[in-house]
Amino acid sequence: MLLGAIADDLTGATDLSLILSRAGMSVIQVVGVPDEGDDFGNADAVVVALKSRTIPAAEAVEQSLASARVLRARGARQLYFKYCSTFDSTAEGNIGPVTDALLDLIGETRTVACPAFPQNGRTVYQGHLFVGSQLLSDSPMKDHPLTPMRDADLRRVLAAQTARPVDLVAHATVAQGVEAVAAALAGAQGIAITDAICNADLMTLGKALAGYGLVTGGSALALGLPQNFRAAGLLAEDAGNADFTAPKGPGIMLAGSCSAATRQQVARAEANGIATFALDPLAIASGETRIEDALAFIAAHAGDPRPPLLYSSADPEAVARAQEKLGRAQAGEVVEAFLSGVARKLAEAGTRRFIVAGGETSGAVVEALGAMAVRIGPEIDPGVPWVVSTDPVAPMALALKSGNFGCEDFFAKAWDMLA
Repeated sequence: MLLGAIADDLTGATDLSLILSRAGMSVIQVVGVPDEGDDFGNADAVVVALKSRTIPAAEAVEQSLASARVLRARGARQLYFKYCSTFDSTAEGNIGPVTDALLDLIGETRTVACPAFPQNGRTVYQGHLFVGSQLLSDSPMKDHPLTPMRDADLRRVLAAQTARPVDLVAHATVAQGVEAVAAALAGAQGIAITDAICNADLMTLGKALAGYGLVTGGSALALGLPQNFRAAGLLAEDAGNADFTAPKGPGIMLAGSCSAATRQQVARAEANGIATFALDPLAIASGETRIEDALAFIAAHAGDPRPPLLYSSADPEAVARAQEKLGRAQAGEVVEAFLSGVARKLAEAGTRRFIVAGGETSGAVVEALGAMAVRIGPEIDPGVPWVVSTDPVAPMALALKSGNFGCEDFFAKAWDMLA
């Protein structure tokens, strides 16, 4: 193993796995803290998908450290801590606490933090995170139901989560090339926010980070890491994952994200003639809407050219009403439990293709399906591949989408790719 990665949610792990795979690394993705005896084959990179973004910081640290110890014991030469390209976190963490703990584990004092993903419109300039042309604090992320992001200054956000100094490597330095970045990082203290506005910047940063035991960032920062292993003679030019074959069988689409992007994708799915079933957390909690109702709806549309879509993607006002009555965490958990329960029942009946929108929802669904290790397949949209579970008896194809990712036509596009 060359690279051992720890992601704080499932869709982010899949996004990172895709990037590494495209760069020629053979990748295995596992869900949850791995065991010492897990079979990673001859994978160049192992990506651990946790569900640690919004859990208490102490639990996130514990799970991340346990994963890191297994990865290091199995030979990982570099660790990667992956979080969202919108730096999703609470006032207390968990980006800062996990980064601190991993640095302590490996005995190092410096690393970087760079969530930039230019291909998806996430850029960092002068330490400020932009979503498209908007500052993070002006984007729809300011109304995220679990991690509202109302400050675009990453230095300030991260400084509230760590006792380490938070420095900046500005774009003027990055534009000068690898040697300038390496010199700036050598003089930085603690955690350095690094600017990046294009993929060329990410490649420069990657080269400058060749000797670091820990790298932290969004998935796109990993673009520049495989080149270091290849330059050192550790990675073959023709490495990578085997061809993807999707298992046959019916499918389903599930959306638990309330992001603006997912809401637009749901609307486009309806315009494309995909049958939709709207879920209200309050109706689920009261027993008014049951899993049996959803299954009956799905069965009624079994002959449709595209499978139906179950969604709870509501606007911020509706989300706020549900959270007021049920509590912030409970409102989301009600939907996750419902959708994962539907997925489990469908899998038992032979459904083998799942399209899931939302990081938390994807984690719940994958856990319910028992798809604890997957191989990476073709890219649907930037950062979103099809994957197939490694179960030799009943493999499943899954498209696991971060709420903010994907084109407006994502649901139809993903399904039609398999068809």
